[in-house]
Amino acid sequence: MRLILWICAGVLFGSVETSATAVPEDHLQDTIDACRALENPMRRLACYDAIPGANVTGGPAEVAAAEPEQPEGSNTKRAQERWIFPPPPATPLDRSRMVRRWELDDATHGGLLRIRTYKPVYALPARWSSNPNELPETPTLGTPARPDNVDSIEAKFQLSLRTKIWDDLIADNGDVWVGMTQQSSWQAYNSTESKPFRETNYSPEVFTSWRTGLNLFGLRWQMLNIGFIHQSNGQGDALSRSWNRVYALFGFERNAWEVYLRSWVRAEPAGVDDNPDIEEFLGHGDLKVVWRRGRHDLGLTTRWVPDENRGAVQFDWHYPLIGDLKAYLQLFHGYGETLIDYNHKQTTIGLGVSLVQ
Repeated sequence: MRLILWICAGVLFGSVETSATAVPEDHLQDTIDACRALENPMRRLACYDAIPGANVTGGPAEVAAAEPEQPEGSNTKRAQERWIFPPPPATPLDRSRMVRRWELDDATHGGLLRIRTYKPVYALPARWSSNPNELPETPTLGTPARPDNVDSIEAKFQLSLRTKIWDDLIADNGDVWVGMTQQSSWQAYNSTESKPFRETNYSPEVFTSWRTGLNLFGLRWQMLNIGFIHQSNGQGDALSRSWNRVYALFGFERNAWEVYLRSWVRAEPAGVDDNPDIEEFLGHGDLKVVWRRGRHDLGLTTRWVPDENRGAVQFDWHYPLIGDLKAYLQLFHGYGETLIDYNHKQTTIGLGVSLVQ
């Protein structure tokens, strides 16, 4: 019987090692982060042990040697075999990128009130605009008293964080998140105007995330997010911009492809609307496609307003440099590159680095 156990151990642990080494190198940090998020100590340890290069101690030979041999067929013997060879616990190693990111099952669930990154975190030291917005205006607030002296080259950066505040609203599904995204455009090279921050957009939001896990038209519908988002630029008078939206975000996945389809409806309180025509330029939704090709992360985001023949398209490219640091290229064309530019058309090119894609 001991010989059989040795053979089974070789097969079992050999298969685990083969599976672990099949994890792509560029997913290793994602896997480590997913393991770190597990609250159950046994799941967390099993997750770390399954990472390529991990040292697994206390193997079946040591366990078998530490316990006296029991008669064949006894309850004690069967319990011992189940203990030596337990079913492998669920780990994030074989989960898709979208499932890991949104913690859609028990193996990927993290704890409450832990800070996670959310939308892309990046810094673009150089961002060039083909048509700087020197005289922003809206139908209700008019135009500034004088045009701004805006350089065509500026710096742009974004920070975005989120945390989970409630697990499993219904049965084992439905998490509640809050997030905050801040994006700034800085006239860092404009010595004439004392290098001001041209605009900072603040976007707090709250949303629920639901696991779906359905196959539709060759895609895997993994998730549905329903939320509320406020966006404003914190300025006053003629430069004030803000709007509120209720949205639904559908996440689909297939191999190295991710597709996010988002639709929104404005939800403004009674009172003055800084930009009542914003939907005529930014529409009622957007579509984002992400593709991982080797070490390259490529993204394409589009908006379109058919009735007005207006829209926007943004292309993102990330490539690893050192650790989590990646080179980042951002190309944009259309309306709404920032909130104050919602009704201003331009083409921008930004080059810098990113930490989260």
